[in-house]
Amino acid sequence: MPAVLLGLVLGAAACGGHDSASGGDPPRSAGGGKTAAGPHVSVTPATGRDGVAPGSPVKVTVTGGTLGSVTVIPQGKAAGDVDPVAVSGALDPAGHTWTSDRTMTPGAAYTVTAAAADPAGKRTTTTSTFRTAAAAEVNGVTPTPLNNAVVGVGLPVSLAFDKPVTDKAAVEKALTLTTTPAVHGSWGWLTDPLTGVQRVDWRPDTYWPTGTKVTLTAKLSGIDTGGGRFLRRDVHDTFRIGTARISYADLAAHTLRVTENGRTVKNFKISAGSTAYPTWNGKMVVMAKQSAVRMTSASVGIATDKDAADFYDEDVKNAVRITSSGTFVHAAPWNDALMGRRNGSHGCIGMSNADAKWFFDRATRGDLVIATGSSRAVVDKGNGYGEWNLSADQWHALSALA
Repeated sequence: MPAVLLGLVLGAAACGGHDSASGGDPPRSAGGGKTAAGPHVSVTPATGRDGVAPGSPVKVTVTGGTLGSVTVIPQGKAAGDVDPVAVSGALDPAGHTWTSDRTMTPGAAYTVTAAAADPAGKRTTTTSTFRTAAAAEVNGVTPTPLNNAVVGVGLPVSLAFDKPVTDKAAVEKALTLTTTPAVHGSWGWLTDPLTGVQRVDWRPDTYWPTGTKVTLTAKLSGIDTGGGRFLRRDVHDTFRIGTARISYADLAAHTLRVTENGRTVKNFKISAGSTAYPTWNGKMVVMAKQSAVRMTSASVGIATDKDAADFYDEDVKNAVRITSSGTFVHAAPWNDALMGRRNGSHGCIGMSNADAKWFFDRATRGDLVIATGSSRAVVDKGNGYGEWNLSADQWHALSALA
């Protein structure tokens, strides 16, 4: 081969060998400087991964630049036709690493989009997709109150769980409560002694101030409550505290005094639980009310035989529930002769038809009924909202983070 031709061939080969992928010197600009390669972004979990643990962090890092915006957005529905949650996070001070700060919805597809720029202003956008593992077992949660309700001064914020929660701290860390004005209180864990339902409540140290606005943000989707029982939904709601309505039942004097914002508005004659079936002592909270409810002795384990002296099966009017075990304030016209004189019920607080209608119309979920003078114990803290029978210090001690 002529020398000139050989030189041209070798020259061509030498020019083509400066490839950054091959480990050679990076290309240079016409002015002799290095050509900017742009920032390099990496995402964890890696794109295309399936079965990612919902509690795994999403991490985005950059070399050769700084991160701008990072989003982690769900795509479509999750397993079980659940709306998956978007994932929030934060950048480190240097702008080199973004890390998620919450769990993801089980069985959901996510797309990560990250924008970055190098010092010269060259920008890149990186996308990555992955899917979280579906929950082998699902735990459900029922929040109270809901839907911008106006409630009484004794109603705690409550989250009741369908199945047992063993990792209480993980759940509690996902809960945020804000109040206007500021109110001091704590989360606490309870179990209903009759139903076994477990819940976490937020109770103020003292009764809510009237007019308080309360907002709950519970980032629960993707939380493993223990043993692989996953929550799949967030909860967000706002409610407001209304009239401070507190009723005082003197079971020895057979009277009920209703106060509103500290002023007595009504006094009633009552007949509460008999010696054989005394009414609970202590602070109870209005849970719900029904204009008519069927009450039977069999439902509370008193009597199933129709011929038994304590058997009853009644459609009761204007019933206001104050414990989950079945204590009501209600109309009891069959005991009219006992009102103000003697206790003769099976544990409820009875009134005349007219008085019960007045009380029913006025009652709001979250109102307090405080009973004294009974031979029975103070109502259990998990029986309805019996937690008001604990001091603030005792209540704070029930937090998983105490």
